[in-house]
Amino acid sequence: MYTFNSRVRYSETDEYGGLSITGIMNYLQDCSTFQSEDIGLGVGYLEEHHRAWWLSSWQIVIDRVPKLGEEIVIGTWPYDFKGMYGYRNFVIMDKEGGYLVRADSTWFFFDTEAERPVRVTEADVRGYGNGNETRLEMEHAPRRIVIPQQYKEEEPILIAKHHIDTNHHVNNAQYVEIAREFLPDDFIIGEVRVEYKKAAVFGDVIVPRISETEEGYVVSLCNITGAPYAVIWLRRQNQRGQ
Repeated sequence: MYTFNSRVRYSETDEYGGLSITGIMNYLQDCSTFQSEDIGLGVGYLEEHHRAWWLSSWQIVIDRVPKLGEEIVIGTWPYDFKGMYGYRNFVIMDKEGGYLVRADSTWFFFDTEAERPVRVTEADVRGYGNGNETRLEMEHAPRRIVIPQQYKEEEPILIAKHHIDTNHHVNNAQYVEIAREFLPDDFIIGEVRVEYKKAAVFGDVIVPRISETEEGYVVSLCNITGAPYAVIWLRRQNQRGQ
């Protein structure tokens, strides 16, 4: 497992003084990015070879929200590579090694010049290990999220520069940050799943569609024709006895 240490900063907290969901996702993404940079397969290498790892789906379970000032350890490891896909686990732990956050993710390898997914080769993943590490123990959910037929449509959102990352797309965490704006004030996230459908770019218009479910909410962030860029599933904390 690749790890780095940190301490929850005030700038990363939400209104309750805990690490925000965006802060959690940023830590997870940063951890895998640091690993790639340290083994020579980082952003520069990918750009030079016209390649990118794009996220297909997240499942993030929050066992306990890290608090302001708390020392934490962020870890990640890929546990399988198959065809064009890579599968990666993440954790955020306390100083004693107890899990605060557990996450599973699916990525696909993309040829940015040909603009199509491509198979992963041995050279593309050298240094990550043999890809046969143990998958993290958690209640694994399906990658695809069922979109309810009933929804409330909110005002459109124009994608701005602050939403965009080095891939020139809306950053993975920004979709969840947008979705969070439509949750009730007392809603505490216990689990989030995201299915990414199509990358939104600067100047695109996102139309949020909000559906309440027994477990929480499903937020579909769609284009003006109703096709989703991303679908976000959010479970209330305590839904599974947490």
